[in-house]
Amino acid sequence: METQVLVLTFQECNIRYGLAPAALREFLQAGLLRAASAPETVIVDEPDELPRLARLHHELGLPTEALDVILAMRQRLVRLQATLDYETARARQLEDFLRGTGPVLDFN
Repeated sequence: METQVLVLTFQECNIRYGLAPAALREFLQAGLLRAASAPETVIVDEPDELPRLARLHHELGLPTEALDVILAMRQRLVRLQATLDYETARARQLEDFLRGTGPVLDFN
């Protein structure tokens, strides 16, 4: 799966997501966003990253430190879900093998 990286200007972020330049600078300073090489632009690694950040900022009115914690918890949850999916597939494979109903495949 190919990762898409977007570079948006502060003006585009304001129009699309209602994030004022002051909020974007605060997010950049806190490390929630990455600055692009051009002035007043940000790099968006995930398509849902900026909309999610905007919703948390607008709807909950949380301080930047709380947003950082929430986003870190979400990343951890995503990693745990991927691990659970992997282990579930391994368990299913082992059950199929023990029942004699399927081959053993290497998931690595």
